[in-house]
Amino acid sequence: MMIVRKLHEAGVTSEHAYAAALGSVGLSLLSWVVSMKAERAGVERADRWGIFVGEWAPTFFGLGLALAHYEGGAAGEAGDHRSAWFDRRAAAAEAG
Repeated sequence: MMIVRKLHEAGVTSEHAYAAALGSVGLSLLSWVVSMKAERAGVERADRWGIFVGEWAPTFFGLGLALAHYEGGAAGEAGDHRSAWFDRRAAAAEAG
C-alpha cells in the first residue's frame, strides 16, 4: 500500500488511473492502425505494438481499484470501495 499512498499523496486519484486505462485501450488500437499503415513490417509487427500498449490497461485498472479502496478508507467509509467519482455522480443524481 505504500505505492498507493504515495500516489494518493501526489494527487493521483482512482479517476486518473481509470482514465489512463481507457486511454491505453484507445492508444492500443491507434498504435496498431498506425503500425499497419506506416511500417512495412506487416500484421505481426502491428499486433506486437497493439498488444504491448494494450497490456497497460489492466495495470491501470488495478491501480484504479487500489486507489479507490484507499480513498474509501481515507474518507472513513469502511467497506465501501466505490470511487469518489461514483459518489459525486450519485449525489448529483439524488439532488437533481
